[in-house]
Amino acid sequence: MNAFDFVGRAASMLNLRFLLIFIVCSAQAAFCGPPFFTDDPEPVPFRHYEFYLFSTLDRASGDYGVAVPAFEFNMGVAPNLQLHVVAPLQLSAPSEGPNTYGVGDVEVGAKYRFVNEKGVRPQLGIFPMLELPSGDAQRGLRNGRLWAKLPLWVQKSWGSWTSYGGGGYVINHAPGMRDHSFFGWQVQRELNKKVTLGAEWFNPGRESLTSGNPQIVNLGGFYNFKQNFSLLFTAGHSVHSDSHMVAYLGLYWTWGHDRNSGQDGAKLDSAMFSTGSQAIPSISRAAPI
Repeated sequence: MNAFDFVGRAASMLNLRFLLIFIVCSAQAAFCGPPFFTDDPEPVPFRHYEFYLFSTLDRASGDYGVAVPAFEFNMGVAPNLQLHVVAPLQLSAPSEGPNTYGVGDVEVGAKYRFVNEKGVRPQLGIFPMLELPSGDAQRGLRNGRLWAKLPLWVQKSWGSWTSYGGGGYVINHAPGMRDHSFFGWQVQRELNKKVTLGAEWFNPGRESLTSGNPQIVNLGGFYNFKQNFSLLFTAGHSVHSDSHMVAYLGLYWTWGHDRNSGQDGAKLDSAMFSTGSQAIPSISRAAPI
């Protein structure tokens, strides 16, 4: 049975109406900033919520992994503070050996913006995250140990353009893995109220003792069906070192309290779409780095 036959059967078992197939080649999770690897410093507004149903792809050297499906939930618990969780189901389909499917590592984190954007000053924020070893590492379904990501992100907007980026450090003491730094930068433009497109450069760093240090170029954006419901998408490829083909496809909902009217509703802030919290891969991304 090949990887795609396996995914089809898994989707039927889950009774999905459609299948979002994407691949995560290693035992780690994906980077934040849906649908991009690079994240931004902007948290979900206070008393607002975000939910993503998504999958990610990372194909490398004939190895496949599939997150189908993965879920992300973000909650604005205080001004400038967001709590975050990602939970994936994953398929591991190596070029040699059996395919496996099950729960992947769960990601939890908190994003805090400590400098707000004003005039020429950009906004700054941190987004520490923990990857919980909920997946079975012996079956190729994640890392096997608790590991952490400690990034700093910066963002600036002007007119219809927004750009954000930064980097950080991964602490990962699982067998075969290594501590490493990562960096990324993204720029995007709002074409109209429905469509925003962007591009990024992302360097996930040398994550394992055997991996290289790939550079990823990624293109994508989002399409707003409604004020509170959107389609997110990216596709990209490495341009240096290890060969990776990557992609993201997801559905996004947001809702919360409208402070202007004093009523609960689905009021959206356009800045809420400036993120890119895809959950990081190995190049991680189906639960997120």
